[in-house]
Amino acid sequence: MLQLTKVSKNFGGLQVLQDVSFTVPHGSIFGLIGPNGAGKTTVFNLVTGLLRASGGGIEFNGQNLANVPAHRITELGIARTFQNIRVFKEMTLLENVVVGMHDHLNYSVVSSVLNLPSYRRMEAKARERALELLSWLRLDHKSHMLADSLSYGEQRKLEFARALATEPKLLLLDEPVAGMNSTEKSELMAEIVNIKQRGFSIFLIEHDMRFVMELCDRIAVLNFGRIIAEGSPDQIKNNPEVIEAYLGKEEAA
Repeated sequence: MLQLTKVSKNFGGLQVLQDVSFTVPHGSIFGLIGPNGAGKTTVFNLVTGLLRASGGGIEFNGQNLANVPAHRITELGIARTFQNIRVFKEMTLLENVVVGMHDHLNYSVVSSVLNLPSYRRMEAKARERALELLSWLRLDHKSHMLADSLSYGEQRKLEFARALATEPKLLLLDEPVAGMNSTEKSELMAEIVNIKQRGFSIFLIEHDMRFVMELCDRIAVLNFGRIIAEGSPDQIKNNPEVIEAYLGKEEAA
């Protein structure tokens, strides 16, 4: 589904990524891990068009993403959440999700201003879909509440629902359980599995090793801008290079 081939990224004289290659298979939960500063968020920014690669190639469903603008990448079927929650706190949950459908609402400015039947039908359809997505995350009973009233974990779920509103084929999750307690992490893990079972593919970066090991089908490890390992969770957690990257050579020994 998503393939990176020898991707590099330089910021002036600083090389952040070098020859990064891996494939995110369709229908999987794929994790990218690594110590702080390894380059994980840079990978996400390259995939979503916020940055341009200095070298190598990125393809999504066979289409080269080089020079494709961020909004077009969203239209192609890639959605993303961010480490820092970005919901509209003064809007209701329902309104937050409908906002995510903006590119899929096919009506004119005139029909909106005049409140024509075509506009009302499209809005009703969008609200129905938004409620469905909120129900997937078990938030539909709070659909008319302000997002600011939600707990931290619920705001993260709302962000998932809004990302899913763009009708993605691939969902990118940037440290989805950052700042959560163990109960919230368990609940969110179940929600991510549920999303996968509904036919979505998921690519995530995360620091919580237990969460990644329990959730992901396959994992790649980034260290100092290079992929040092890729495989199943069991293969990764027993890999000497991975252990050294996280613990240091002396402690790993």
